[in-house]
Amino acid sequence: MRFLRRNSTTATDTPDEDAPEVADAVDSAKGFTPSKGRATPKRREAEAKRRGPVAPPPKTMREAMKRNKELRKQNPVSKEDRRAAAKERRDRMNAGDDKYLLPRDRGPVKAYVRDLVDAKRNLLGLFMPLALLVFVALLVPNVDIQRYATLLCTVMLLGMVVEGYFNGRRVAKAVREKFPKEEIKGRSVGWYAFIRASQIRKLRVPKPRVRPGDAV
Repeated sequence: MRFLRRNSTTATDTPDEDAPEVADAVDSAKGFTPSKGRATPKRREAEAKRRGPVAPPPKTMREAMKRNKELRKQNPVSKEDRRAAAKERRDRMNAGDDKYLLPRDRGPVKAYVRDLVDAKRNLLGLFMPLALLVFVALLVPNVDIQRYATLLCTVMLLGMVVEGYFNGRRVAKAVREKFPKEEIKGRSVGWYAFIRASQIRKLRVPKPRVRPGDAV
């Protein structure tokens, strides 16, 4: 029964019509890149991701010094470079550059408050010399000197408190008139003016931009 036998010539001679389609599918599969489902990140974003999140600016001088110490350990530099960088930061801070100031001293409002305080001679500027005078008087073994020094200190402190109160109100009023669109808190501005006025003029940071008696 020959019809049950497989014809070898038919099987070998008949071309496979599906072979080219399979080859094309394999070739296309090799060159096909599946979608990632998201946009390719930019170079700047990739570098920022490798570096990690940006640290917030320091809030206090101690935090800034600690961060600078850690950076020096990570990136060791010479003493000359560190001194030059520290001098530049100090000069920029004394000049009133907002980039190098502490958060409490930044902004045009705080700069205007400093100018108002620096343009007037204040009794509060004698606070630190007065404290030094009282300390020296306590070391003198004389009861009368100690008594008079204590009395003088008490009178001066009362005068400073009264002056600081009225000076704070004056500064807050002037700031509200200068910046009507800003939300000005009288206590915050008054306290900032009090702290500024209680410092010795030569030791104030940033350095005063106006002289006593100048119009602001």
